[in-house]
Parts: sequence; structure tokens; C-alpha cells
Amino acid sequence: MSGPEKPPAAPGRFADLARLTPARIALGRSGASLPTSELLRFGLAHAQARDAVHAPFRPDAIAAALAGLGIETLAVESAVRSREDYLRRPDWGRRLSPESLAALQARQGRFDLALVVADGLSSTAVHQNAVPLVEALLPLLRRQSLTLAPFVIAAQARVALGDAAGQALGARMVLVLIGERPGLSSPDSLGAYLTFAPRTGMTDEARNCISNIRPGGLGFAEAAFRLAWLIDQGFRRSLTGVGLKDESDAALEAGAAAGLLPEG
Repeated sequence: MSGPEKPPAAPGRFADLARLTPARIALGRSGASLPTSELLRFGLAHAQARDAVHAPFRPDAIAAALAGLGIETLAVESAVRSREDYLRRPDWGRRLSPESLAALQARQGRFDLALVVADGLSSTAVHQNAVPLVEALLPLLRRQSLTLAPFVIAAQARVALGDAAGQALGARMVLVLIGERPGLSSPDSLGAYLTFAPRTGMTDEARNCISNIRPGGLGFAEAAFRLAWLIDQGFRRSLTGVGLKDESDAALEAGAAAGLLPEG
């Protein structure tokens, strides 16, 4: 389904604001209601958000694309058995199925970083954005000489499933790329969650998050640079979360000036 057409220019004093944001402002009116065009745009955006939540996840397609980058992958599932259960029981989506846990434990090693690609609440975001982000991130991780675990592709997963996956693999840090809750202007937003010393039972204050990664939001090159900075600093300080602030702006400007950022 294609995206909604750009709305007509807003009249009067709100025109400049309307050009700077996808938020629904200065929509006009027809009598006591909105213009028909705006009602149709809202209906389309709502349908796209619902589709992003319910669209089938295609882990094989993600695995094939990552294989093209030379990356080994492991497919796992959460304890959820249906999309309805996933939406009703977030706690089940935070746990690996017994079979998946055993499969990851069988590959346990001494890894610096485990990376998990998970469907979350928008498989659309993952299919469109996860592989380009990984492609931008890999060169930066190689500069840090990190030992990477096989990448995990997780179905019916919540963010905290990455803790169990990282612990099972023996990784010092885990990075989860996951589809975020769709909004009416961003059904394709990818989130990245970074956790040091992952283990089952951790809570969100122990994580760093970079959100809205997509062509219409935070670009892949900038997101990859910020993630690499946080990963480097997380290892230096042995922590992530509220104790690790994203102060990558100065490094980002220096990297851009030196031409060290990947394209995209």
C-alpha cells in the first residue's frame, strides 16, 4: 500500500508549521467536519498502522538478506504461538520458547556483541529498515574489533527477549533491532535497544534506545554512528541505560567532517 499523498498547503499563519511536520495541523474544515480529503488520509494512515502490526513476519527473507552480507543467522521464536496471544500477553513475547533457548545455548561462546532482529509491533519496519541499518553498522563494529555472535532473528518477540538471547549466547552486550509501535505518520519505524550484561529479568532503565530509524526519520548512517558510539562507550564504562547518556553529537560532527560516515 502506497503512502498518503502530501496534503495541500495549509492556509494562513499555520502554513509554515504544516510544511515542517507530518503532524495533523491546520487541516481545514468543511462545515462542522474535516474536509473529505483529510478524512481519507486519516483512514489510510490508520489502515497502514494496523497492517504493520498484523503483516506476516518473513524471517527467511531477513536471513537471506543478511547472508548476502556474510552474516550467519539463527532463527528463534518467543513463547507466543499466535499474533493474538502476542498482543494480549506481552510477557510471553519476552521469553524464548524452550526449543529456541536450547538452540542458542548450544551455540554459546565468548562474544562481545549479540544482535537480535525482531518483528515487534511492526514487521513492516523490520523488513524495510533492519538490513540497511545493519549494513551501515557493520563497518563501524569492525573498527572496534568486536567478536560478534551469530545474528538472531526472532519471531513474535518483545525487546526483553534480547536479554535471554544474549545471555544464552554468552554475549557481553546485546543489540535488539525491533519494529516499534506504529504511529499514524510512521508505520515503519525501527527501534534499537542496547543492553550491557544481558540476563533474564532486566528492566528498561538498563537499556539505551534509539528510535524512529527509517528514511523519513533518523537515517541509517546517523543511527549506525550513534549506536556504534554507545556500544563503544558501553564497553568502556561497563554499563548501558540511564547511566550512559548519548553524547555522540560532537563525534558525529567530526566524523561527518572527516568523511568517515557511511552513506545512507
